[in-house]
Amino acid sequence: MQRQCETPSPNHDARTPGVPIDILLLHYTGMQSAEAALSRLCDPEAEVSAHYLIAEDGRVHQLVPEGRRAWHAGVSSWGRETNINARSIGIELVNPGHDWGYRAFPEPQMAALEELALAIVARHSIPGHRILGHSDVAPLRKQDPGELFDWARLARLGLGLWPECGFQALPHAPVLAAGSMGPAVLNLQIALDVIGYGIEGTGLYDPVTEAVVTAFQRHFRPALVDGEADAETTSLVFHLADRIPA
Repeated sequence: MQRQCETPSPNHDARTPGVPIDILLLHYTGMQSAEAALSRLCDPEAEVSAHYLIAEDGRVHQLVPEGRRAWHAGVSSWGRETNINARSIGIELVNPGHDWGYRAFPEPQMAALEELALAIVARHSIPGHRILGHSDVAPLRKQDPGELFDWARLARLGLGLWPECGFQALPHAPVLAAGSMGPAVLNLQIALDVIGYGIEGTGLYDPVTEAVVTAFQRHFRPALVDGEADAETTSLVFHLADRIPA
C-alpha cells in the first residue's frame, strides 16, 4: 500500500470541457533533491506542476486534483493533439536526471508508481499505448524519464506499449541516419507518426527525425540511444506501429 499525502500546488487551472483524460505522462524531476523539486512544483512563480510526485522511498505526494489541469507537459504533442496538459495526468518521479547524476529508479518508487498508475488508468480508461514519457511528447526538448526507466516492467502490467515476446529485427530492415533520404526514410517517418510522434513525412533524415528516433529509443530500445535508425530500431518502429489501434 502506497504512502500518500496531499501537498497542494497552486499551479493548475480548469480542464477543457469535453476533452477526455486519455494520456498518463511520466517525468523525472531533474533536480538535485526531492525537496528542491517539491518546492519548485509548489512555487506559484515557477508556473509548473504535476498531479503527483513520487519520492525515491515510495512516498506519493498529490499536488493537483486529477479533475484539474496541471502544468507539466509544456510545448508538446502526441498524434494530432497539442494541448497535452488538457488531456493528461502527470506524474513526476524524483530523480536527479541527466544533468545531476542520472540513476536508476529504485524499487519502492517503481512499486508506488505501479499502484498509482494502475488506479489512474482504471479511473480514466486510459489506453495502454497512451502511457508516455515526457521525451515522447517533447522530443526536441526533453529526455525524461530516460533510458534507465523500466518501461518493460510497467508493460508487464498492461501499462504501456511494448514489443511482443519474440520480437526480432527484420533481416532486410533499412539502416538510416543523419543525411539519409528517400522512400525508406519516409516510411520510417510515417510509422513513427502512426505511433504518435508528431513528425512530418519529408523523406529526409533531418535533425527533427533524429530527435524523434532518439526519443523512441529512450522508450523502446534503451540499450543504445544514438538517434540512428539501425535495423533493430527500424524494425521496432514498424512492429509497434502495427500494434496501434486504428
